[in-house]
Amino acid sequence: MNPVHYQPEAGIAWITINYPPVNAMSVAVRDGLLGAVKAAEADNMSHGIICCEGRTFVAGGDISEFGRPPQQPHLPDVYNYLEASPVTWLAAMHGTVLGGGFELAMACDYRVALQNTRFGLPEVTLGLVPGAGGTQRSPRLLGVELAIDLTTSGRMINATDLLQAGGLDSIIEGELKAGAIEFLQNAGPAPQQVSQREIAPLTSDFFETKKQPVLKAAKGATAPLHNLEAIKWATETSFADGQKKERTLHLQLRNSEQSVALRHAFFAERAVSKPVIIKDTTAREFSNITIVGGGLMGAGISAACLNAGLNVHMIEVDKDAATAGKQRVIKLLDGALKRGKLSRSQYTRHCEALSAGTDYSAARETDIAIEAVVEDLEVKQGVFRSLAEHVPANTIIATNTSYLNPTEIAKGIKNPERILGLHFFSPAHIMKLLEIVNTPATSTEVLATAFAFAKKLRKVGALSGICDGFIGNRMLAAYRRQADYLLADGATPQQIDSAMRNFGLPMGPYELQDLTGLQIGWANRKRLAPTRDPAQRYISIADQLCELNRFGQRSGMGWYRYENGDRTPLPDPLVNDIISNWSAENNINRRNFSEKNIQQSLIAVLANEGARILEEGIAERALDIDMVKIHGYGYPRWRGGPMHTAEQLGKDTIKSILADVTAQSPDSWKIAEIYQ
Repeated sequence: MNPVHYQPEAGIAWITINYPPVNAMSVAVRDGLLGAVKAAEADNMSHGIICCEGRTFVAGGDISEFGRPPQQPHLPDVYNYLEASPVTWLAAMHGTVLGGGFELAMACDYRVALQNTRFGLPEVTLGLVPGAGGTQRSPRLLGVELAIDLTTSGRMINATDLLQAGGLDSIIEGELKAGAIEFLQNAGPAPQQVSQREIAPLTSDFFETKKQPVLKAAKGATAPLHNLEAIKWATETSFADGQKKERTLHLQLRNSEQSVALRHAFFAERAVSKPVIIKDTTAREFSNITIVGGGLMGAGISAACLNAGLNVHMIEVDKDAATAGKQRVIKLLDGALKRGKLSRSQYTRHCEALSAGTDYSAARETDIAIEAVVEDLEVKQGVFRSLAEHVPANTIIATNTSYLNPTEIAKGIKNPERILGLHFFSPAHIMKLLEIVNTPATSTEVLATAFAFAKKLRKVGALSGICDGFIGNRMLAAYRRQADYLLADGATPQQIDSAMRNFGLPMGPYELQDLTGLQIGWANRKRLAPTRDPAQRYISIADQLCELNRFGQRSGMGWYRYENGDRTPLPDPLVNDIISNWSAENNINRRNFSEKNIQQSLIAVLANEGARILEEGIAERALDIDMVKIHGYGYPRWRGGPMHTAEQLGKDTIKSILADVTAQSPDSWKIAEIYQ
């Protein structure tokens, strides 16, 4: 079937693209579009409309082609031909108009769209610059400021804002095709081609002042700066010269490490929600959610469910706790309203859909019940027993535990096939990751429903089996353990944190511990102490800090000190003395570690732990692990995740680094088979 249909009708040349699911500008679509434009010219048509079937206008290029040599016709050539055509072309848009779709629109003479249409040039999120004139036409159509914003951030803009910026000629109310015809009938002579428009003069230091904010927001990614440079070309050269430079850079970046990693992340995000185990399984319908626990986590989960349009009932231990829990949720909704994330009508609906109390019988019509109480086995078991007594026999009951075994929590509960873990990340109304923990008894229908639930909440659901800490926290434990070994042997918290920030993480392991609170890890270490292998090297420096009530930012001191409520971490000589003294007491001759040493050893232990998780069947695929670390732990997206990083470094390199790691701490690491 030809993905592009040409039809002359009532004096208008109609070109309709129909290439599900998002009308991506594949080679077949490019070829069809070029042929349709030529057909309209051959028919001596004076006006034409380009539109799309389905839920969206062209939403970008065909990313699956990016890893292969480009095929003709090349997209810039198609759009240049379109723009120079004697036919006056109008782009009639709906849905999302992204990348190559927005470039197509800018090559047309006119642009109209439905009110709820969104637009963007998100190539930067794939480590690229636009490849078909996006950086050269956008400053000529929208102005340099907005062009920089869109190309360096990848954010989308709505139709109203685009109209105000001059990127749209009209917003269509009612039926799109009828509105497009009416617009053309009332339009005057075709305006100047976008590629030939002048750019207003800029100050000599304009781009220099833009560089630092772009660099800061990029957090190690290189594509934002490439896009800034490409926009600069538009102000310095002709369109033809600028487009040639843009295209050359685009093709070069396709093969860059960052673009390869970002494309890996792009496809992994679409695959992670489709584990093999739930293939061909239909999810249940759900609308009523019960949350047990109104603390920070319970309130965050409640807000996430309300934002997804679900009804939420919160259960707490007493009336005061229930009132306080409900108020925490309302406060989160208040914040969303003030920031414009919710409309007044949405806010009102959410408040009406929220209730709180102490009686478990209020959960008798719930579809999914989630406990979000303290990380204590007996307390969680009590909650599960109370839920099982009151909810329907097939209601899904989930635990939000970070470490504990869901099977143990649900011990004695009837119909264990409805039990699973739903591990949210704090703050739960913001963080995208949701670890979906499968038990040996969980049914595939329940798992499929959990993934549908994650999608409803606009979260990235990732399947995990049962082990201590599941995927994310188990890997975090290995990462922190190696950081402690480096600390004991010569590094400082500042050196380790700086190295990992420079690697691309938002913060290093010790800054992160201060943010989340050292008491969490301390409690977990004490829980695991009876089963810890006595041969494994154990560093007790963090325990000493906790014994001094240094629990992090909230206590004003942890690995760092914090003054006057400021969250800026300041090096503390006392901590460095504690570290040095511990090393001396344990007969360790402290040595220097380079930034590269620190980074590689920490990434290697992450890759090793991930490989072990795969070997044990805790994760189905390496991509699941990458998505957990990117969306739950701040691993830089432009590095693709730790398993992708390890693949790029190569097996032999990881083996060599792990050999050094095990020599540093004998009998402390179990090496995955792939790295032996």
